[in-house]
Parts: sequence; structure tokens; C-alpha cells
Amino acid sequence: MDLDKLASSPSRMADLQPSMPKFLRESSIAFGSGQAAGFQIPCVIGKEGQVIAHGLTSGMGIAIFTSGGDSQGMNAAVRAAVRMGLYVGARMYFIREGYQGMVDGGDNIVEAEWSSVSGIIHKGGTVIGSARCKDFRERAGRLKAAKNLVERGITNLVVIGGDGSLTGANCFRQEWSSLLAELASTGQISADDQQKYAHLNIVGMVGSIDNDFCGTDMTIGTDSALHRIIEACDAISATAYSHQRCFIMEVMGRHCGYLALTASLAVEADFVFLPEWPAELDWTQTMCKKLRQERELGQRLNIIIVAEGAIDRDGNSVTADKVKQVVVDNLGFDTRVTVLGHVQRGGSPSAFDRILGCRMGAEAVLALIEATPDTEASVISLDGNQAVRVPLMACVKKTQAVAKAMEDKNWQLAVELRGRSFARNLETYKMLTRLKPPKEIKGKLVRGGHTLAVMHVGAPCCGMNAAVRSFVRNGIYRGDTVLGIQDGIEGLVENQVKEMGWGDVTGWVPQGGAFLGTKRTLPQKYMSQVAARFKEHKIQALLVIGGFEAYLTLLQLCDARQQHPELCVPMACIPATISNNVPGTGFSLGCDTAVNEITEICDRIRQSAQGTKQRVFIIETMGGYCGYLATMAALAGGADNAYIFEEPFSIADIREDIYHLIQKMDEGGIKRGLVLRNEYANPNYTTEFLHQVFTEEGKNTFSCRMNVLGHMQQGGSPSPFDRNMATKMAAKCTDWLVRQMTENTREDGSVFTNQPETVCMLGLRSRRYEFTPVHSLKPETDWEHRIQKQQWWMKLRPLMRILAKHTATYEEENVEVELDGKAH
Repeated sequence: MDLDKLASSPSRMADLQPSMPKFLRESSIAFGSGQAAGFQIPCVIGKEGQVIAHGLTSGMGIAIFTSGGDSQGMNAAVRAAVRMGLYVGARMYFIREGYQGMVDGGDNIVEAEWSSVSGIIHKGGTVIGSARCKDFRERAGRLKAAKNLVERGITNLVVIGGDGSLTGANCFRQEWSSLLAELASTGQISADDQQKYAHLNIVGMVGSIDNDFCGTDMTIGTDSALHRIIEACDAISATAYSHQRCFIMEVMGRHCGYLALTASLAVEADFVFLPEWPAELDWTQTMCKKLRQERELGQRLNIIIVAEGAIDRDGNSVTADKVKQVVVDNLGFDTRVTVLGHVQRGGSPSAFDRILGCRMGAEAVLALIEATPDTEASVISLDGNQAVRVPLMACVKKTQAVAKAMEDKNWQLAVELRGRSFARNLETYKMLTRLKPPKEIKGKLVRGGHTLAVMHVGAPCCGMNAAVRSFVRNGIYRGDTVLGIQDGIEGLVENQVKEMGWGDVTGWVPQGGAFLGTKRTLPQKYMSQVAARFKEHKIQALLVIGGFEAYLTLLQLCDARQQHPELCVPMACIPATISNNVPGTGFSLGCDTAVNEITEICDRIRQSAQGTKQRVFIIETMGGYCGYLATMAALAGGADNAYIFEEPFSIADIREDIYHLIQKMDEGGIKRGLVLRNEYANPNYTTEFLHQVFTEEGKNTFSCRMNVLGHMQQGGSPSPFDRNMATKMAAKCTDWLVRQMTENTREDGSVFTNQPETVCMLGLRSRRYEFTPVHSLKPETDWEHRIQKQQWWMKLRPLMRILAKHTATYEEENVEVELDGKAH
């Protein structure tokens, strides 16, 4: 997930969209950076967190179809749209085979029931089919499509596809009145039908693995495609290491290099070729010099990633075979080419894409219900952790502007138009893949600078190693000394401190766990020894990576500054825990990987019941008192409920869930049920208790099985989201710590600051990354249960129940949006 693609700033709505309805004049998002790239696209916050009444509408016809290339997560969006539509009282239809099915009509347009979308959330591709359609490009084809829709009372379309599919839908909408007039004049529809179905409303969702659409942080399918790419790269790295080979990986991205660039950061690629930022004309010499130096330093493998649309500065194509030839001719390395191709589109969708599809699909239906004849066609987008609606054509025009900039060979503008995240990823890649730190930056010599230290505190989780690598190389790049502290506070007290070199962190990104070691020990009892080590090693800044214990560590170190002046240095914390329970952030490192692990396990568990009688599984997840893992995995896995501490439940609720499952199995033909329970959801209603109750009460309908997942949730290889989030957060912490050290350097060269604002937590809050003083987070903390008092993901729980055919409604929640804020 790319959490800082969007920027927010005040906009002059009247200048941008004079005819825009009032509900779309509430906020704006600006894509790109700098004057050349900037224009604002108005948006409106989605309905997540607001009350949605059951049976809100009566009989309105909504059809959903997928068009263009397929992508993982489309089925989740289809499922959510159908079930939300049925929940609010609409008549829902599938249009099979995209626009072709709309033109052909007949059995291609079928009414959908709740059970029609059962068992599809874990499937890749699109179960309702997708196709290219030449007929729809002609007016005669659109006339047939309009007639087929009117005959079924469909005047609302949910479109899942790329910019071409969405543009086609908007043109169809604009032409709708004239199409109906022609149909009425030729007697194909009645005058009453022409008047009754006079307006067509469109809402789109972007399904594309390339993430090439301006207007959303992530498109449906991108995260899953990144999973496929890094799985392949991680596997190839093993054989490359064994044989000292150089592997060249070609990934999709004919016009957009997002997959190639993001994957290069996630797998520590040595070189990457992109369409937006072409290789310099002397790229052959630069690449070969870099590869040669790495081999001389003992590196046994090299990974080069090539986007299929990569070019050089003259616009000449740079292919994987061409790169291979350069390596072989100049270096003589044993070199192989792997073209991933459509593997990137395949496989089961990641947990993120499933959740994204669920949220977008539900929001699309709600947007159609609110639409009026004057409402502009919109796209459901993701801005940070908030679902928003943005004008379709404004996004399309911005997307087309990227292509124009590339056509004009205005590469800097093309990068800016892709968004700030793309530009930052590019700069991060350039810095992290340098073989050695530079002797000068921007004409200034880099001399021995500050001394920074990094350590872990708390339980291990995926992403920790990637964060350390980024922090170490960012520090060395600036000319600073970076110390690695083994085993947290205990290791510091025992003087397990060593200087980290550039090559010491090679290969760390794809590895789970914590190579520096981590323990839960807090510093309070050892404060004198800790201060002594700070003085001994001349530590001028500290980065702590960990969970709730890391948060407590910074609080205790900050409080001890009065007694120990050695601790009066800037300190920062990167939240890293699968529990996602650290105050000051909406996401912690490791939680995305853990949700993916749980989701995959739940898929396998349910698959194990194929061919058996009806069965319900009770799954216990980790997370302490925080229900994030249970809730998000339940949404991604299509579970019937998730019991968590934050939402108290009683025996009556358990009984209701049992009857709910019995009814679904007796009347809906469902074969399997899934219920998740957070480990500390309730001290009395344990997982074993739930298993016994479900077994007894459902024995005439289903059998029941129980699984406690345990520490396997902490393992595995880090997901693309966690790898890239770790890399970016560590880079931001380096910048912040260096700035604090510079501002608080005394005349003798020492660093001293005792201000609370210099001990901070870095987190994603609402729509942007923020450094928050740890002392200011105390009021937000539930100390007894070690969780945040307010958690953004709670607003998704009603959606989880609605999609499981519960009669819940969205909970009321006030959403405040800073118009000039942005995740970056």
C-alpha cells in the first residue's frame, strides 16, 4: 500500500469545477508536487463511519461489471457492491463479460442474490468475466446496451476497470438521453420508460495492477501484483546466490513504472529501468561499474528489474534481453532473464486488496444511492486510511497528462505527476542502492558527522530489518556514524553495541524477525547504566523500533532526562508490532504481514473442509487487547464475525451468531462459516468456550472446529507494504533526527535538548505521517489494556457484518479532514 501518494491543499473549487454539486465541494486532493504538477481534484469523504439504514432504497436497479484487464481484488469489490446493494434494498445485477455483455444482453445480464457472491473473495481475476468490446465504441452498440439496461430497469452502473473503461462509461452517461430518445423514436422503448429512466448514474472503481490512475493511493490489484513479484524475486535470489548469477526480471508496466520501482525497494534490486525516468545514455557503463564493484566486495548475486515499457533518454526501448547482453558482453556474468508476465495478475488477492475491494464496493453503492441527475460521475478512491469520492474525468485528465509529459520527454514533470510518493520512492531507491556513500553531496564534502544509534524493544515482527537497513544507509549516506544495539535495553547495558557498515545490512529487507535482536525489557531499572552507555558511545540521537514497550521506553528515557543529561538527545520511535496497538499511528510495521498470514491460513482452513458436511471454524488470533488483526482478517477472509475486546459482546450475541449461521446454511446453501476471536476478547468467553457452544447449539446443522494460530502470525517474509513502509519511515526518522541534532548542537559540538518535543513517535495519523511527542500521546492511551482509546478501523466492523448478512448499520463517527494536510 502506497500511503503518501496523495497531497491535500486548499483549492478554488469554483475555478476547477463550476458545475460541481455541493456535496463534492467539501475537500480537495492535489496530485504531484511543484507548480508544474499541481492542480487540485475535489473530493468528498465517504460514508464509512456513518449510519446507513437497512432498506434505505426501494427497488432501484444497480448493475456491476468489470472491464479491461483483470486484477486481484475485483471479486471482493463485486461481492461488497452486491451485498451492500441488497442491504439497502436495491435490485442488483451482474453484467457478464464487461461491455460486450452489456451490448449482447440476454443471459449476460442477470440478477444477483446474496449467495451469488459467496465463496469468491479469495479468488483472483473476476468471476463475472471481462472482455474488450469494439461494438461499444460505436453508437449502434451503445444503443443496444442502453436498450438492454432499460428493459431491466437499470439506471445505475458500478464500473470496475482502468481509465479507458471508466472514460467509456462516462461517455455512455453523457450520451444516455440521446440514446433513449432514439430508442423511443424507433419504438424500441416506450415514452414512459424514456421518462422513467431518463438519467444514468456512474460510479467507478479502478482495477489495475499498474497503479497508473491519478486519484487514488492504490488501485485494486496493485498490492497483490507486488506480492507475486517479490515472491518471485525472493525465490530467484536463492538460486542466484547459489550460482553467483545475475537475474534480470521483467515486470508489467507498459506506461507506468510503479510496480518496478516499488519492487526494487522491496527486494533490494541493484538497478531498475522505468518508463517515467529513463536510463541515462551512458547507463551501460554506470550499471556495469556498479555490478563489478559489488562482486569485488563479495556479493554473489545481482537483481535487475525492468519495466516492460522501459526506455532510455532518447526514447529507445530498454528490454530485458538488451540488458542481459550488456552484462554478458561487458562483465561475463552468468546471467538469466525471467519474464513474470501474467503471473503478476494471478493468484489469490492479498488481504489489502480484499479489504480495499470491500470498502470501495460498498462505498460505490452508497454513492449511487445519493446521486442526483446533476451528480458528476465519480471514482471511489483511497486517501490514506479514508475512502473518498473524486470526479472521474478530473482523474482521467490528470492520468492522461502523465502520458503527455512522457511523450514530450519531460521526465521530471512525469515523475511529479505520478505523485510525491513515486518521486520519493525514486529518490530513496537512488540513495539506498548506492554501493558506497558519496564523498560529496551537492558540492559539499561529507565529513564525519553525528553518532546515531538504533535498537529494537518489544516482540519481533516483519519489517524491522528493512527499517534498520534504511536507517543505517541513510545515516551513512549523510556521513554519520550509525551504531547497532543488540537485544534492546539489555544489550545496551551489556555493551553489545557496534558500528554498522553499508554492507552489514545487505539482504535484510526480505527477512522477517529482527537481526539486531529484541527484548521487552524497559530501561527504568537500568537508567544509570543506560546513561553511561550513551556517554561512552557518544550517542547523539536514538531510534527505537518496536511496539508498546518501545513507546514506554521513550517515555521513561524522556522522564529520566532531568537526572541524566546524557539522555538529552533527540529520540524517535517507529511503531512495529503485529498488534497495531501503539498510540499515535493508524498502522504499525508488521501488522500488514500478520493480516496476510492470518488470511492465508483461514483460506487453507476453510479449504480443508471441502467435501465435508457443513462446518464452522473458530479461529483465535493474537493482538493482546487490540482487535485489529481479528477485524481486518475477518473482513479479508469473509468471516461471519470477529469477537474483540473493544466491542463488548454477551451470550446473547453469541447465540445470535449461531442462529445466523444456522439460517444461512439452511436457507442460503452456505457450507462453511468462519468466526474469529481476538486472544483477549473476553476472559470468560474463551475460544474453547465458543467452540463448545457453537458445537452444541449447531450440532443439527453444522460441525465445529477450533484453531489457535499462535506465533506463526509473527513469522513469514515481510509483505510489500511492510517493506516499503519500513524503508520510508526510517528515512523520515533519519531526516527528523538530523534536523533535531543540527538545531540543538552547542558550540562545543555536543547535542543537548531536554524539550519534550524532541522525543517523538512517527505514525500515520489520518491522512499523513506525523511526529508526535510521546508525552502528548498519554491522553490517547488506555494504559490498562495497552491500546489506543480511539481506533480508525473500528468503523469497518459494521461493514464486516453487513457483508456477512447481519442487519448491523454503520456506526456514527465524526471524521475530521485537514484540507491542507497530506500523507507524505
